[in-house]
Amino acid sequence: MYAIVEIKGQQFKAEEGKFLYVHFLGEEAKEGEAVAFDKVLLIDADGDVKVGAPAVEGAKVECEVLTPLVKGEKVIVFKKKRRKGYRRKNGHRQCFTKVLIKKIVTA
Repeated sequence: MYAIVEIKGQQFKAEEGKFLYVHFLGEEAKEGEAVAFDKVLLIDADGDVKVGAPAVEGAKVECEVLTPLVKGEKVIVFKKKRRKGYRRKNGHRQCFTKVLIKKIVTA
C-alpha cells in the first residue's frame, strides 16, 4: 500500500515504514512529534486505486518527526562573465526534515 501525498508543494510517494526527507517543516516540528498530511492525491491499496480530484476525501498520512533539521549537500553557485573580471562564488545547503511514515489512513 502506498500513497502520493503533497507536502509543502512537492509530491512524495509514501509507504508505511519508509523515511522521507521533506522540506524543512519549521520550528513547530519537534523530534518525536506526530505530524499528519491530509493532501493525499492518490492511494493504491493492493491494486485498488483511489484518485482524488484534487485530493482523496478523508485520507491522510500520519508521520513521526525523526530529525527536525537535516542539511542537504552543498550546491555551489558560480557566476562568471568572460573578459570582464567578474567572478562570484556562492554556496547553499538546503534544510530538510526527516520523517517516518507510520500509517496511511484511507477514507
